[in-house]
Amino acid sequence: MRALLVAGLLAGLIGGVLAFGFAAVAGEPPVEVAIAIEEQGTGGHDHGESGGHDHGAEVAEVSRDVQSTFGLAIATCAFGAALGGLFALAFAFANGRIGTPTPRATAWTVTAVGFVAFAFVPYLVYPPNPPAVGQAETIGERTAVYFAMAGLSVVLAVVAVRVSARFSWLGRVGAGIGYVAAVAVVAALLPAFHEVPDDFPAQTLWEFRLASLGTQAVLWSTIGVVFAALLDRVAQRETKRATEAGLAAG
Repeated sequence: MRALLVAGLLAGLIGGVLAFGFAAVAGEPPVEVAIAIEEQGTGGHDHGESGGHDHGAEVAEVSRDVQSTFGLAIATCAFGAALGGLFALAFAFANGRIGTPTPRATAWTVTAVGFVAFAFVPYLVYPPNPPAVGQAETIGERTAVYFAMAGLSVVLAVVAVRVSARFSWLGRVGAGIGYVAAVAVVAALLPAFHEVPDDFPAQTLWEFRLASLGTQAVLWSTIGVVFAALLDRVAQRETKRATEAGLAAG
């Protein structure tokens, strides 16, 4: 288990680095446009060199330059490493229990299910918004509801995968349909938020949301690829340890 956890952390760290590169190239331009709109008066915040609210005497703790470079890199790498660790735990739980023929197939399945359940479905229900979009007084509620959606989606996905492992391909299709129906019901029951200003540029909003989803896709796919590649080394180490233990016992 320790070797799997190390592999997950390493895969997550590499994924975080690549996700940072993608976010910096694809995500920062629409963020800069949104911040410029916000500074013009729609949002009332200053994300320039001060990095905080524009109240004259208030001093920024982190500048915008740091936020878009080192801050973004630290955030994506930390999140990637944490996600990689959780990925390793999910793999350890799923391996041999979901009907996949090989550990690599299990890793790919965990990647696909994890991305859909934890990233894509919550993205569809509560898409991310750039600066100047959203009301400050609802940020706590929006955050809580988003994570509630993500958590319920993951639980429902786990149930669907466990159920599908007991049936043929037709039963697996049925389990998938059941998952979609269940998350649709959950999404309908959770509160909705419509806080995009009418005059906010649709192109900027679309580019930001597409970059956000792309960042998640880069992160998840990298974790899956690297973790699957590291499984052979993990298996070799476990085999070597088992052999050495057998020789010592003999």
